[in-house]
Amino acid sequence: MTEPAIIFIDDDADIRQAITQTLALEDLSVQSYAEGSQALARLSRDFTGIVLCDYHMPGMDGLAVLDAIQQLDDSIPVIILTGQGDISTAVAAMRKGAYDFIEKPFHHDGLIEIIKRALDKRRLALENRHLKAQVRGLTRPGPRLLGDSQSMQTVISLLEPLLNTSADILLHGETGSGKDAIARYIHENSNRSDHNFVAINCGAVPENLIESELFGHEAGAFTGADKRRIGKFEHANQGTLFLDELESMPLNLQVKLLRVLEERKVERLGSNQPITVDVRIVAATKSDLKALSDAGEFRADLYYRLNVVQINIPPLRERKQDVPLLFHHFALIAASRYDREIIPLDANQAAALMQHDWPGNVRELRNLAERYVLMGTSALNGPETGQLPPAGGQQTLSEMLDAYEQSLLVSALKACNGSIKEVMMQLGLARKTLYDKMKRHGLDKADFKD
Repeated sequence: MTEPAIIFIDDDADIRQAITQTLALEDLSVQSYAEGSQALARLSRDFTGIVLCDYHMPGMDGLAVLDAIQQLDDSIPVIILTGQGDISTAVAAMRKGAYDFIEKPFHHDGLIEIIKRALDKRRLALENRHLKAQVRGLTRPGPRLLGDSQSMQTVISLLEPLLNTSADILLHGETGSGKDAIARYIHENSNRSDHNFVAINCGAVPENLIESELFGHEAGAFTGADKRRIGKFEHANQGTLFLDELESMPLNLQVKLLRVLEERKVERLGSNQPITVDVRIVAATKSDLKALSDAGEFRADLYYRLNVVQINIPPLRERKQDVPLLFHHFALIAASRYDREIIPLDANQAAALMQHDWPGNVRELRNLAERYVLMGTSALNGPETGQLPPAGGQQTLSEMLDAYEQSLLVSALKACNGSIKEVMMQLGLARKTLYDKMKRHGLDKADFKD
């Protein structure tokens, strides 16, 4: 279900129906409710629209709804409607932060004008919040997470409230999707950033050595242990320990890891002395740990202990709009490293990048960006890679025309902020024709509203 532009609350069913129809004729999507509590359950800080609310309602009245919304997010515009309005009621609503106050009966054109101004205000508030978050991210030291796609913005929004907590985090994503970069981002932007970030690949260390690597050992604990050595847990004390390829950890060691997670104490091999550690665990896997635990190949208790907070990292093929930005970022890094200049990509080359499925994910894109800096445009389509077809190189005429039509529709919908009326005028299409084309290309006007 797409998010409505307007949440409308009124206990009168006839008024709800009338206003809903009025707003629909203006291409404004609306969801109506008879009670304030029902509408509040639909709202969040990410809500992109506004609230239109009757003042006189049984139970929770308009001012109570306004108070609740102010506590949730005081930048959500709330317009109060009443059929019994007076100066004192209007003053009370405005003082509490209402965007506007309208007395019934009202002129529909006036209501629409106020609603559109309120929607503009909400859009600007969210843009400002997004820009501030980007500025905070850019001014922080260390790695950054890049991507304007909805899936990547979801990852960033999930991570943001967790950064300065001690919560352990489980990252799930395909090989090369950026699990290591996200783990470093979590550490560098947390209150543990002044301490060590310690990474270990559970699949790269021999099984007979991984316990010593994690927990350390005393001198003489085993053949060749001629001196004491602290393990990764101790080295990461007050910092972050990144356990990559967690699914490769031997089952017998998973028991010990679970105990450490529960008690926050480790014992070096050859010692019975427990050592308290303050470590945040960020674990990463490319496998379905639940399926592995069901099959007896991964401990279920460890899975549930780590799965308190799981972040699913989208593969690059599901966020292709981020490809040009990431490519440019990696190219800048490579140009600085190799003391080279970057030749900007043209539109066809950028399109070719976005047509590729990127089975190697971000790692594959980063490697290509480095080759591009070293070898020039031949790296994109030359025999060295053999992976990126030229834009349109493997498309029929019909496919190219479809792609062109889709790009025109997307551009018009973006430019017109999802307004069907404006798109019809811009492209010279009848309403039914436009809707048919949008349906064929899987486009929804709601996805283009700010």
